[in-house]
Amino acid sequence: MSIQLKKILPKTLNHQITGDSNVLINSITFDSRNVEKGSCFFAVKGTQSDGHAYIEQAISKGASVVVCEDLPQNLNESATYVKVKDSSYALGIMASEYYGNPSKKLKLVGVTGTNGKTTTATLLYKLISNFGIKAGLLSTVVNYIADKEIKATHTTPDQIELNNLLSQMVAEGCEYCFMEVSSHSIVQNRIAGLEFVGGIFTNITHDHLDYHKTFQNYINAKKMFFDNLPEHAFALTNVDDKNGMVMVQNTRAKVKTYGIKSLADVHCRIIESHFDGMLLNIDDVEVWTRLIGKFNAYNLLAIYGTLLSLGFDKTEILTRLSNVTAVSGRFEYVKSNGGITAIVDYAHTPDALENVLSTINNIKSDTQRVITVVGAGGNRDKTKRPEMAKVAVDNSDLVILTSDNPRFEEPEDILNDMKQGIPKESGKKVVTIVNRREAIRTACLLANPADIILLAGKGHETYQEIKGVKNHFDDKEEVKNMFNTLAI
Repeated sequence: MSIQLKKILPKTLNHQITGDSNVLINSITFDSRNVEKGSCFFAVKGTQSDGHAYIEQAISKGASVVVCEDLPQNLNESATYVKVKDSSYALGIMASEYYGNPSKKLKLVGVTGTNGKTTTATLLYKLISNFGIKAGLLSTVVNYIADKEIKATHTTPDQIELNNLLSQMVAEGCEYCFMEVSSHSIVQNRIAGLEFVGGIFTNITHDHLDYHKTFQNYINAKKMFFDNLPEHAFALTNVDDKNGMVMVQNTRAKVKTYGIKSLADVHCRIIESHFDGMLLNIDDVEVWTRLIGKFNAYNLLAIYGTLLSLGFDKTEILTRLSNVTAVSGRFEYVKSNGGITAIVDYAHTPDALENVLSTINNIKSDTQRVITVVGAGGNRDKTKRPEMAKVAVDNSDLVILTSDNPRFEEPEDILNDMKQGIPKESGKKVVTIVNRREAIRTACLLANPADIILLAGKGHETYQEIKGVKNHFDDKEEVKNMFNTLAI
């Protein structure tokens, strides 16, 4: 697709051009390896490398335009230079223009928070689709353009891929798009240039401090999303979260609240809770849902509040909510012939793990034991590791510490970090088995009929990442095989 440079440079972008603004651009990229003749290359300063170091390489491969924060000492006459304050922000703005501002042609709703993003965004996509309306989904698990499945590589794609996917949704006739908005994507300007009709805040707890360094920085990253929402948008926040109202205190959008414990615009009460579902009272209407746990009650309430904000009928929403099923890897359960229940959940933060275990303990009988198999990811926030272990031992009868995605770390080192959070008096109920398959096998062998095994941390993932290699590994698949092989 060829377009003149000046046509993707909006007046709102503070920039300085050296060269011809009428030059034609055939593609845009921030990766010098993808540069071809007529490319516009964005020199982005990343966490691993600085794109400014690749400017000459990009020009030698045919780049006709370079967008950068610092002009090279020696300018190449064959290229036009666009000097900007922030290349990553310019990439978002110009990528949106290059693809024809697709977010303005959709009703785009962003979901941000520590936990619940995937479930909320996915179920919104499914419900809208059930109304017979074409929609798109951008999530951690999978992306959808109407009913076409696209593999997901990041929680929030980069600026170019994101606008490309949104433009495909427009071409396919989608009216809505629901997307997870990660804290990384906000501070890295991956959503710059997008126009949202609404934003949802689920909750905020301990996570990603390896990247954000402090919890306050993490809060501020999430808050930026709401700060930048337009006046015509809605900002739906969880009023029960202690930072729920902080998120929306500076937004221009119309603030709406949801909650279970506090007074809110949309309110819910859990009447009954079982392993096969919950009976909820949502805005004075009783609704049976096949989802389980207080955390899912919050997710359903966020979905209900969002659809109300989008103009859908209350009765229609509640009727369809009763038919939704769990998202892959989110409190999915498998039963053995002998009556053992295995629950597979993506819980990979202390709060998420506590939510899942609390749900299990509130539903199970006094005679049922809870066996938790849990680890922590490598090359990620180390401070949450001891907290994860403590939450597990405080809420389980037996804990098996095992490998998650060690990435480039040694699994033993990760598990040693986790052990620091285990109180001495709880040490007897903790076993360490590095090999995750063996850990799952051991949990199955130790379980009595009617016991509950929680496999936490990986959820929907179908791989285990070790030393840069993704090896096939699916917790649900593994526990099913164990149940069959061991005939329990």
